Amino acid sequence: MTVLTFDWPRPPLNANQRLHWAQKAKATKRVRAATCWYALATKLKANSRIIVQLTWVVADKRRRDSDNIYPTFKAMCDGLVDAGIVPDDTPEYMDKRAPLIRYEPGGSARLELKVTA
Repeated sequence: MTVLTFDWPRPPLNANQRLHWAQKAKATKRVRAATCWYALATKLKANSRIIVQLTWVVADKRRRDSDNIYPTFKAMCDGLVDAGIVPDDTPEYMDKRAPLIRYEPGGSARLELKVTA
């Protein structure tokens, strides 16, 4: 298992955003590129099948909906494909587990992408 940690205090993309298509495309490209780079930097090995799960670690107890972070999760999965970890992000190659939100009092907000072969 490998955990890719992103120091983003909140997901760059969420289901409630109403962005212009060009802004959304730019943000998606950044998330994909960052995920690809982290996967290559950590020497994540190519596999025939992986399990992925995104966790948003937060430092306060405000109400949040884990479904809203799916757009960031999707872009991250595409970034793993860009890195050559799996050939595609279809169920044949990638088991995508539902995103989680974890409260860590006194911690720093971040995103963690867990990749298990």
